[in-house]
Order: sequence, then structure tokens, then C-alpha cells
Amino acid sequence: MTFRSILAGALALPAIFIGARAAEPKAPLGLPPLVWPKDNPYAPEKAALGRVLYFDRRLSADDSVSCASCHSPEFAFTDGAPVSTGIKSQKGNRSAPTVINRAYSLAQFWDGRAGSLEEQAKGPMQNPIEMGNTHGAIVGRLQKVAGYRPLFAKAFGSEEITIDRVALAIACFERTVLSGNAPYDRYKRGEKKAMTPEQVRGMSVFFDKAKCDRCHEGANFTLNAYANIGVGMDKPEPDVRRYTVTHSARDWGVFKTPTLREIERTAPYMHDGSLKTLDEVVAFYDKGGIPNKNLDENIKALHLSDAEKKDLVAFLKALGGEGWQMKAPDRMPE
Repeated sequence: MTFRSILAGALALPAIFIGARAAEPKAPLGLPPLVWPKDNPYAPEKAALGRVLYFDRRLSADDSVSCASCHSPEFAFTDGAPVSTGIKSQKGNRSAPTVINRAYSLAQFWDGRAGSLEEQAKGPMQNPIEMGNTHGAIVGRLQKVAGYRPLFAKAFGSEEITIDRVALAIACFERTVLSGNAPYDRYKRGEKKAMTPEQVRGMSVFFDKAKCDRCHEGANFTLNAYANIGVGMDKPEPDVRRYTVTHSARDWGVFKTPTLREIERTAPYMHDGSLKTLDEVVAFYDKGGIPNKNLDENIKALHLSDAEKKDLVAFLKALGGEGWQMKAPDRMPE
């Protein structure tokens, strides 16, 4: 397979990402302009390389798992499972969050232990139950793939392959995975028929009665903050992961508030995948979560009627948009 054919296929990103050679991707309607890190500015060749690496199972120890295995376009960049499956069919203990709109996130993972997308990209590679590899082994393997050398040269100016360059490329690609121009965005722009009457009523429930925007605020419907809503807190040994990162009592049982963009397509829900449908999610919040010693002050019984619950679910479905739909590369570098 020639370098030209690999690069052409890798550059086959959604149309909104393709512009002038040096032009940065334009965010779809409803999203703010992208801000690129100074140490990892956008370059189309880098994003193209990152896309190929993202889908390459050779980054795992046994060639069975890629980034896309747990964050697949087929499931709106999740895996559609309660918890993720890594090499040797090992199960993790958390649901895979979507990659969509990660460009607007701050710390990564449910517990915020990674400070950037670049740092996050490196983590699963050497996690023994995810990709089960080492950074050194990954670099060594990629160096043996002749088809990768010109891709790295195009992206970075030389054929040198390092784990930092691998992470930079993957993160560059991931920042182009966006969702906007949803019915909600078009409605806010003035297209009053963009949302159904049920969705319009549900929007009022979301913002006015349930006040979901106390946590799910802004264009990406998240404050990028953390909250304890009680999920799993009734178990004998609950997952209190953010606490294990900061060792602060206020972080006991808190998890990062996810975006609600594409929420209809990213079931099951919560960090443990314990809620299968949006109806179950709304019912969970309506009852006030699960009481525990660190329950967020915003989590209280909502006392929604059945009609309000139905309308709220309808509104959440109006947050599905476009800009993230894509397929895996037809072929990998050889």
C-alpha cells in the first residue's frame, strides 16, 4: 500500500474538517471555536495520522484492541457496553465515555486523573486490562511498519516515532470529533420547527424545573466539574475513584459530569453503565439519586409528572447532531 493512498484515506475526515491546508477545523453550529494547545497545534497531516493510529489494533499487546474498540463511531464513540472489554476479554469497572467534544474537556477519564487528551491517550496503552502493552513496545512495533514512516514525517517533519508523537497525533484527531448542529442548536438559532412540541416542553423542564443545567451547562452541556449523584454508593465497596486521585474528602464518590451531546446514542449510562435507558436516567434523578454521605447538594427529588419525564427525554434526544460520523480507515499502514 503506497504512502499516497494511506494519506488520502486517512485524510477522509468529515467534510467540516477539510478546508484550506493550514486551516483549523470549524466547529459545527452551537459549539464555540476550538482552542488548540500551544504544544499540539492543529495540522491536517497530524490529525490524519492520529486517525489511523486510533483505529490500529497493533497498539495493543495482542493486536486485539484499538482506541476504537472502546470508543467506536458505531456507538457514538463509546462501545455500547456497561463496562469496557480489553485484551484477553478482561472487563474493566467503568463505562467508556464518549470521545465526542473532548476538545472542550479539561481533565480526562471519569476521575479526572489525566490532565490532557495527550496524557489520556497514553494511559490505556499500558493498562494491563485494556491494551496491555508498554510504550516502548508500541514504539518498537510502529518503527517496523514502513508505511508509518512517511505519515510521521508528514505530521512532524521527520520519520522519528516516539510515544509522545503517537499521543500528540491521537489527541489531535480526537479534537476533531465534534457534535453540533443539533435540533436544539437550530432551534436556538431561530428555526422554531427544529424541535418538536414535546422537545420544547422538555427544554423548559431541563432548564426551569429540574435545573439540569446546574451541572450540564453551556454549549457542551457540562461544567467539566465533578459530582456525587449516588450511583453505586449503596454497594458494600463503592467506587470512590476521584477520592483516590485527590485524597480530598470532598471528592469521595464524585465523578466527572459528562457531556449530554449525543446522549441518545451513548447508552448505557453512568460511570458503571448501570442505567440502560434515558427513561431510567430521568427516573434516577427524579427520585433524588442515592443518599450517601457526600451526595451533591443539587441532587434532590424533582417530583416530575410522567408527562414531564417523557418531555425531558424527548429534549435530550434533541441534542444529537452531526460532525462526528465517520468510518474506520479501509486499510492500515503496512
